Amino acid sequence: MAKPVPKTFINFDNTEIAFANKSNKELIRTSRLFKLMSNSMLTKLLSSVGLLAVKFNLPFARFAVKQTIYEQFCGGETLLDCQAAIDKLYENNAFTILDYGAEAKSTPEEHDEVKEQIAQSIKIAAANNSVPVVVCKLSGLADNELLERLQNSDAISDADQNAYQKLYDRVDQICQKGNEFGVCIFIDAEESWMQVTIDRIAIEMMSKYNREKVIVYNTYQLYRHDKLAQLKSDYRKSQEEGYLFGVKFVRGAYMDKERSRAEEMGYESPIQKDKSSTDEDYDEAIKFCIENYKTIGSCCATHNEKSSLYQAELIDQLGLDKKHPHLNFSQLYGMSDQITFNLAEVGYNVAKYVVYGPVKEVIPYLIRRAQENTSVTGEMGRELKFIQREIKRRKL
Repeated sequence: MAKPVPKTFINFDNTEIAFANKSNKELIRTSRLFKLMSNSMLTKLLSSVGLLAVKFNLPFARFAVKQTIYEQFCGGETLLDCQAAIDKLYENNAFTILDYGAEAKSTPEEHDEVKEQIAQSIKIAAANNSVPVVVCKLSGLADNELLERLQNSDAISDADQNAYQKLYDRVDQICQKGNEFGVCIFIDAEESWMQVTIDRIAIEMMSKYNREKVIVYNTYQLYRHDKLAQLKSDYRKSQEEGYLFGVKFVRGAYMDKERSRAEEMGYESPIQKDKSSTDEDYDEAIKFCIENYKTIGSCCATHNEKSSLYQAELIDQLGLDKKHPHLNFSQLYGMSDQITFNLAEVGYNVAKYVVYGPVKEVIPYLIRRAQENTSVTGEMGRELKFIQREIKRRKL
């Protein structure tokens, strides 16, 4: 009879471990920032005026943003700037997922520049055991209107077909380089009206590069009611065609935008009817991927403690190796340290998504972080609760 697998004890309330890498000064500064962000009116003002002021080079705007929200949520302006954050994470048993934050580019020259930045990230990752993954965001590699037209037009013009081929080639070159250097590529998800094109390219890249090990991962947003079924269907396709499947699952980042557009244009919203439906599909995705871990490389990318604990306990119950390369967790840099470092402490593969790039380039990303951290009852409330608990523990 097999011996029972000892249960790993995970305590997300352990703030000493969660904030071990923060000095007293850093902890107090972080607390002040999150308190500031709890004011929804002020955050909206910063989002619409303060951050956008950087775009137009208004005096002191760049400095103000960089010293506050940028410093909290970004690793640096360049890859070299990120090294300190990468090293600090690794010292605390956490890996880094490098993400060049530029998005919504419109010219071929800009798209090629983003491709080169991602290629440089792959080279840095190959030289760092602490960086197993680089992100590929297609909105930085093609005009977003092109992605939308490709999905929604019955007839594709020659110009769009040529532009699509250039996009495909950029993604292919990135994935080829990832394969060459043994660095995984996470293809990020976007809004539903351009996601079909992204999914198609991601599946083709998996078919090409995931023959021996999982290099390419597609992202599935489980706040969409159709994505769990698609995940399972895409997996079946991979099994039929003989390649390994790579999946990063998230809840999703564009809910308000998705619902507003659906209402304005008169089509059914792709978003789940309620949060519990999202949670159910998310946890079912975890279960499906972990149970098929030999042929699925997965990353549970969430700030949700229950889902993180569910995956950790499932790995435990099945007696799987926590360090298996197909079993992963991730959170955004600057958020949910209580999840990241408490999972890392007991030996799970966990990484921070470290966004980098010039302040002006990462404005859309920073606006999303500010907007999702406005509610005291939401993400912001949880972050502040843990920070204040650690401040109290340290008697600061």
